[in-house]
Amino acid sequence: MSHIVFFLVPGVHLLDLAGPAQVFSTADDFGYPYTLSYVAERPQVRTAQGLPLVARLDWPELGPEDLVVVPGWRAGTLADSPAIAPAPLRALRDHHARGGTVASVCAGAEALGRAGLLDGRRCTTHHDVQDELASRHPRALVVRDVLFTSDDRVVTSAGIASGIDLALHLVANRHGPAVAAQVAREMVVYARRNGHEPQSSAMLRHRSHLDDTVHRAQDLIDERFQQPLPLPVVASAVGVSERTLTRLFGRATGLTPLRYQQTLRLERAQHLISHGATMEAAARSVGFEDPRMPRRLRARSR
Repeated sequence: MSHIVFFLVPGVHLLDLAGPAQVFSTADDFGYPYTLSYVAERPQVRTAQGLPLVARLDWPELGPEDLVVVPGWRAGTLADSPAIAPAPLRALRDHHARGGTVASVCAGAEALGRAGLLDGRRCTTHHDVQDELASRHPRALVVRDVLFTSDDRVVTSAGIASGIDLALHLVANRHGPAVAAQVAREMVVYARRNGHEPQSSAMLRHRSHLDDTVHRAQDLIDERFQQPLPLPVVASAVGVSERTLTRLFGRATGLTPLRYQQTLRLERAQHLISHGATMEAAARSVGFEDPRMPRRLRARSR
């Protein structure tokens, strides 16, 4: 079980908090246990949208598998941000020093900067305050025009809805891209790329659509991509004709169901090869009968 602690600052934006909280809560609903806690310097925190939130004052005991998230708050400039006492900044530093992960949404990066956690690390924040973040924390490596960054267990996101992307990224790292795609589908959001680094998984790369029929077909292929999956089998499983499935799948993903399955197989084979497997062993492990198929598919995709 992982503990997710949200550190709340006065004026916190509801979506900065609710987006990531919903991702981890939904993952918990699917059987990946998470405990969510909300910590602040006072028992009640007023949000930027006027809704008061109740928080605990004591920090729970955290381990390396746990996460602390600092959602952003309303402030014209980072210099106008609410004061943060030394104790919570020390808690952020100590958690990271013990091997834990810290994250921020939007202006929450300022709290990580005050804790010294941005020094020498890639980070980002809302585009309105990126320059100010770089000025206030000159040792930070501020990256512009990305949804989120991750550097040495310090994860930062651009703001508001990008907190959802950040949380999905963390779920994908922990449980695999198929779980993150399942959570994104349940939340009816796009599983997006971060705009700077290539998306690491085809399972997420081709899930940026809202076609439920195609998602159900992808769920089946994701689970059984190593096995023979003729088009009639997939079409029957999702309750449409082969022709309809091919048309919907192509419109949503740009691929045929077979090509999607081959993409998953190729990606997995490349992973196995990078970890020491031979081309032949990797090909057979992912369901290719011809051991030369990964090389052919890779050449065809260039």
